[in-house]
Amino acid sequence: MTDGAIFVGGGGPDYGTPQEMLLKYGNRHGLIAGATGTGKTVTLQILAESFSANGVPVFLSDVKGDLSGLGAAGSEDFKLHEAFQSRAAKIGFESYDYAAFPVTYWDLYGEQGHPIRTTVAEMGPLLLSRLMDLSDAQEGVLNIAFRVSDEQGLPLLDLKDLQALLVWVGENAKDLSLRYGNVSGASVGAIQRSLLVLENQGGAMLFGEPALDLADMMRTDPDGRGRISILAADKLMGSPRLYATFLLWLLSELFEQLPEVGDPDKPKLVFFFDEAHLLFDDAPKALIDKVEQVARLIRSKGVGVYFCSQNPADVPEDILGQLGNRVQHALRAFTPNDQKALQQAAQTYRPNPRFDTAETIREVGTGEAVTSFLEAKGAPGVVERTLIRPPSSQLGPIDPAARKALIAASPVAGKYDTPVDRDSAYEKLKARAEAAAREAEAAAGSEVGPESAGEDDGYNHARRYDPTPRGRGTSKSRRKAKEEETFGGEVAKVVIKELKGTTGRRIVRGIFGTLFRSR
Repeated sequence: MTDGAIFVGGGGPDYGTPQEMLLKYGNRHGLIAGATGTGKTVTLQILAESFSANGVPVFLSDVKGDLSGLGAAGSEDFKLHEAFQSRAAKIGFESYDYAAFPVTYWDLYGEQGHPIRTTVAEMGPLLLSRLMDLSDAQEGVLNIAFRVSDEQGLPLLDLKDLQALLVWVGENAKDLSLRYGNVSGASVGAIQRSLLVLENQGGAMLFGEPALDLADMMRTDPDGRGRISILAADKLMGSPRLYATFLLWLLSELFEQLPEVGDPDKPKLVFFFDEAHLLFDDAPKALIDKVEQVARLIRSKGVGVYFCSQNPADVPEDILGQLGNRVQHALRAFTPNDQKALQQAAQTYRPNPRFDTAETIREVGTGEAVTSFLEAKGAPGVVERTLIRPPSSQLGPIDPAARKALIAASPVAGKYDTPVDRDSAYEKLKARAEAAAREAEAAAGSEVGPESAGEDDGYNHARRYDPTPRGRGTSKSRRKAKEEETFGGEVAKVVIKELKGTTGRRIVRGIFGTLFRSR
């Protein structure tokens, strides 16, 4: 095996030269593709093991629950033990042995790992609009709400903060429309309904504090191995748009916060985006352009992004062209469209005169793949038929008791478990409403003259002649009190009803939020 490289597989009389990925090109991004059941998950597992063993932290999503086994060593009692040993010998993997890897389990719902959160402000209006599938007009209103949040010092940390702010925006739609453009009640109502749907899908658990510190995803253990952060996504996949938007937010935060490092000897972090087609399905062009921008520039931050999907065609062509390290498992061609996709996939590889690439992609079995990795000076390697090496960690889910023990022993144990609720937009608007109500009461009380204070109750409660039409105010202060009471009462009613509070360590939005970051 070559120093500074990851052994992926190959060797043996039926295969080409051993296939290795050079660590210094690990941040040049990659693709793992293939039909269901062809071995993509195992390939992702052995790449995560190899990066970790070389001191590179890894983040991946566990869509089926199988990758949780990275935290446990493979066993000689395992039913595939003999097959794994035979494969290792066949491809010349002499150092093959079973081993567990340092893992940190995360879970949006806090059930199978540490809770993982962000704030509404950090998510930004573009990604929130994508998450809620808003129209252009509704997205415009949401952008106005975020601008108001910045200008009036109303931190948006959780969903109730945004809900409360939208109530205020709706109440002040006339004034805001003059400054920012039309703010319709229908758009505000549509956004509120979308927020309710998002809340019912579990989105409320994503937003709040303590928010994720990216440093906790980029840890290295004392033995030099990079920690593997595993996001439990089996339940999260029930809300595919939430899943894709969260991972995209995480990627954008890495892009925003990490410093430029040029071309390091090995990546600072490797990020696996499983079920990548969910990111691009029905995505607006503006969002795809942002993803392309991040993919193109984030490698200079030392981050390698690996998209995993069933078909290379799931990834837009401009992004696909940036994926230099490729593992292509079998593609089935049962229909004319499948055959076309197969030919297009084959054409993206540097041809090998020993075999037909398209035919080989169709023929490779489970655990086999067609691979191509970047060589010296970043040139794509010749495509090879490869037998993927066996994993050293456990194949399949980890035992729940073992998972629980690893969570308890995690270096971030206890850091994110308890939600923090600080002063933010909801509390500030609630305080404004209460202050307005007090002012209204004081203004109403001041209308009773001092001369009446000593008069008897009969006089105080007697009906008096009122020259104004019934129902109208009699003074400027009464009109003011009524206006303030209307505003305060409506905000208090809607905001206080079922929302509770938080404020944040920061109000920040990056490439998917606004054009600036603020505190």
